[in-house]
Amino acid sequence: MLPPLTVEELIKQARIFADVESTHWEPSLYGATDGKAVGTYVEHKFTADLALHYSFAAGNSASGIDLPALNVDIKVTSIQQPQSSCPYKSARQKIYGLGYSLLVFVYAKKDDPATSTGNLDIQQVVFVDSSKTADFQMTSGLQAILNNQGNEDDLIAFMSDKNLPCDAIELKNIATDLLADPTKLVVGCLTISNALQWRLQYKRAMAQAGVVAGVLKIK
Repeated sequence: MLPPLTVEELIKQARIFADVESTHWEPSLYGATDGKAVGTYVEHKFTADLALHYSFAAGNSASGIDLPALNVDIKVTSIQQPQSSCPYKSARQKIYGLGYSLLVFVYAKKDDPATSTGNLDIQQVVFVDSSKTADFQMTSGLQAILNNQGNEDDLIAFMSDKNLPCDAIELKNIATDLLADPTKLVVGCLTISNALQWRLQYKRAMAQAGVVAGVLKIK
């Protein structure tokens, strides 16, 4: 009977996996330039490794994240442009966070023509708690308005200027909620770009890892 996977064990195994994978040369990665294919390779290999040691429910299309029991999604991105996409559910995600935590593997890829193999040097692994997954500029700007006794009009104007993707009714609803309970607003560490899917950028999270609460530097 395998022990259940916990967030603490996930973090420990992510560190071990990153160190081992960084020394591995893989034929199927040789010449690969598709970031999505590389990400799928890492996610599948890591979750398969976890399954050897722990029991956990695997993600599916309904849950939308890789480890639903832990409320964690795995992201894999190149150091050259550390970003990825995620499903868009609500404009509020930009303000209150994605609703789940992120385990981010950041790699630098190189190929060896002599052996026709590719290597992923996993240079950084970051765990972003769900509380820190909102957009930095949006949340820091809203917090500044609230700290300066801003009112509903101030909040709506700021969100409109930042092109928050929602209609006037939802903007008013969000402003009302922010004023009713400002403590629910936490400054995030992601840059979230508007698209059919959210585009998440991780440079700030990488810089804040191990410095800011809720952003853990694993490697």
